[in-house]
Formats: sequence, structure tokens, C-alpha cells
Amino acid sequence: MEGVLDTPLVPLDYEARLAALLAHGVGLWDVIAEAERPGSLDAAIRDPAANDLLQLIETLPALRAVAFNGGTAAKLGGKMIGERIPTIALPSSSPAHAARTFAQKAEAWSALKTPLSMREGFR
Repeated sequence: MEGVLDTPLVPLDYEARLAALLAHGVGLWDVIAEAERPGSLDAAIRDPAANDLLQLIETLPALRAVAFNGGTAAKLGGKMIGERIPTIALPSSSPAHAARTFAQKAEAWSALKTPLSMREGFR
């Protein structure tokens, strides 16, 4: 996200990172509200209960797109959202997802620049 926003985020604590993202028009929301997951891999997710993304979208009239961090989120979230708003499936930012290099992931994540540039006042 640092490359997308051209803003340093890594040195910030968690709350400051969230505030910086929000200031740039980026919100974070988990597709899955709760699930059983022995271990840390998404492939281990069992019985996921989804957050209500449609309700969230309805409360955000300025929302331009929804991006999903990883294939599991894109698959589950995309089913819920359908054609209501543009979606962007991004490669997982997790270091466990080593199928792509950091540079390849950064290039894919740069797709977020277009919807963010539609915001009034975007730098």
C-alpha cells in the first residue's frame, strides 16, 4: 500500500496506519467474520461466516471499488457482491503466498491507483 499511496506506512503503529489509509480513502474490512482455521493458511478455513459486505457497500455512496487481498477473499466476497460495484482481485500480501515476488505483487496492487484517483482531492 505504500507504493500505491506513495505514503510511508511501515514505520507507523497499527492505529496510525489505519488512519493514514482512511485519509487516502482506503477502508479495511474482513470478508470473513468468523471461521474455524487450524493453522494460518487460508486453505485451512472451515465453515466461514461472511461479514455483510452488501450492507457495508450500501452505507458508502462514494465507494468506487472493492479490492480483495488474496484468492479466498476474492472468491467469497465476489459471490456476495456480484456486479454491484467493480471488484479487484489482488494477490495475497501474505509472505506465505510465495508464488509471486514482491515486485510482481506490487505491480498487481498498483491497480488500486485507478479507483483511488477518482476520489476528489487525491494526490
